[in-house]
Amino acid sequence: MLFDSVVIGCDHGGLALKEALVAYCRELGVDVTDCGTFTPDSVDYPVYADKVCRLVLAKPNAAGILCCGTGIGMSMAANKFIGIRAAVVSDPFSAEMTRRHNNANVLCLGGRVISAEQALTFAELFLNTPFDGGRHQRRVDMISEIEKEQRVTS
Repeated sequence: MLFDSVVIGCDHGGLALKEALVAYCRELGVDVTDCGTFTPDSVDYPVYADKVCRLVLAKPNAAGILCCGTGIGMSMAANKFIGIRAAVVSDPFSAEMTRRHNNANVLCLGGRVISAEQALTFAELFLNTPFDGGRHQRRVDMISEIEKEQRVTS
């Protein structure tokens, strides 16, 4: 695996996926931090995106995985953090390419969109696919410049 640790969180809509992903990562011997939620009770997804993204940014070489009903809300909340590049995926090609071309550090998945088996496949691709660099680095750098401009104007 390309990352030293994985930080995982979810809301009620992504609980089943999160539980499968935590178990899978632990079986592989991966250092996992489970930020919750831990029950099917309704919760607010931005709370868990916040927890996961802060830890991803604080831990060297960490990846994040966020699960909600569609993955969309989590990706929107996660991408508010400077330095987070979160992508919601629902197919293997996107899971691979978001690492290869975008150097994403947070994977977002939808518990009402994909199965647990698909989530494990996508996570494996995400966690083991290197960033291609090259012309893609220039584009990631452009995203970082936008973030820097936002810090100055905020």
